[in-house]
Amino acid sequence: MAKPSKIDAATGSEVLTRTLGPLAECWGQENGQLSIDCQPLSARLVQTPAYVYSRRCLDMATAALRNALPASIGIHYAIKANPFPPLLRHMAERVDGFDCASLAEMKLAANVAQTGHKLSIAGPAKSRAEHRYAIETGVTINAESIGELERIMIEACAMGRTARVALRVNPPFTLKGSGMHMGGGARPFGIDSEAIPALLEQRQRLAAGGIDLVGLHLFAGSQNLDAQAIAATLAAWTDLLRDWQQATGYTPKELIIGPGLGVAYHPGEQPLELDALAPAFARLDDELATLGQAGGITIDARLELGRFLVAGAGVYLTRVVDRKVSRGTTYLLCDGGMHHHLALSGNLGAILRRNWPLVAIDHLDSEANERVDLAGPLCTPLDVLGKNQSLPPLAPGDWLAVLQSGAYSASASPAGFLSRGPAIEFLI
Repeated sequence: MAKPSKIDAATGSEVLTRTLGPLAECWGQENGQLSIDCQPLSARLVQTPAYVYSRRCLDMATAALRNALPASIGIHYAIKANPFPPLLRHMAERVDGFDCASLAEMKLAANVAQTGHKLSIAGPAKSRAEHRYAIETGVTINAESIGELERIMIEACAMGRTARVALRVNPPFTLKGSGMHMGGGARPFGIDSEAIPALLEQRQRLAAGGIDLVGLHLFAGSQNLDAQAIAATLAAWTDLLRDWQQATGYTPKELIIGPGLGVAYHPGEQPLELDALAPAFARLDDELATLGQAGGITIDARLELGRFLVAGAGVYLTRVVDRKVSRGTTYLLCDGGMHHHLALSGNLGAILRRNWPLVAIDHLDSEANERVDLAGPLCTPLDVLGKNQSLPPLAPGDWLAVLQSGAYSASASPAGFLSRGPAIEFLI
């Protein structure tokens, strides 16, 4: 068996620092144990599997982004990253609005929204119920197609109301290095950029049909750790906006921009440095101010983020139930699995499965000098938590924490698979 590499053989404390960067400060360490409020997690919680989210981490992530942004650019939280209601209530006091992806998310957002918050809904194939709720409550609908614009007009006219609408743009470029490409090429998301000018020219017809074309939704990709690529994409967006303004005279009153800020999940990845993006955010602010001046308005610009704000605030906790050796491979069999954390198994958008940052929470000071495979309780070979992963020698009863688990984890996993129940969730 190959010896663990230096990066794999790090202690749990080193993995925390390397993976979470500044957010590692949120997760306390007492005598080699992962703790919150000076109390070890394994003593505070008695039931696994569980998700634990740190209020302090949420606050730090949001504050760090605020510090990197000009004051005039707001923050929207994308609920799809983590819709846990206590977490939403906490975030509502720290952001300027919410982006939703379903009727249920719009209702969750409405329950926690603060005065001055704006809400929007995105996603292809929105239902009639979603359109009607958005029109009735003033949620901005990010239109994904010309056909959707027609459906919105039908509903608005039938209700005798005006719909707030933004055109979601499928750009002619991608955000290079993204984990998921949301723009460029043929996509189910957004209206192809070459069709946007013609629609902007038709804004009087749209207005007559009950559509208030309030702005644009710009999103090219997600999960990106390359500050230069993110900066280049922001510049490309402002180039498009300038071209459209010159061609059609349209200046958006509102802009929602998904910058695609990513988090470090896998060995060798480095956390994104917000300081490196601050100049790009300042340039974006300057460009939008110039566009707004030319159009005689002030553009209300907001960044849409989900993962970047909440991933580092969450850990997934599971316990070792059994330890076995099968033909030379040591297995740790755990009470948690892919039904709670699908991404661990590589079945949530990964092309090749890679190990996640995983630590033994009561052995943070111990060197990870044993290679093991980790599996959950499901009767399927897909139930993988780790492959050839470096950990300290562990036994049944030991606790494991999967870092960076605050986003696209509990709600993005098949909790009912094999009739298993969901993991419990805590905000601490």
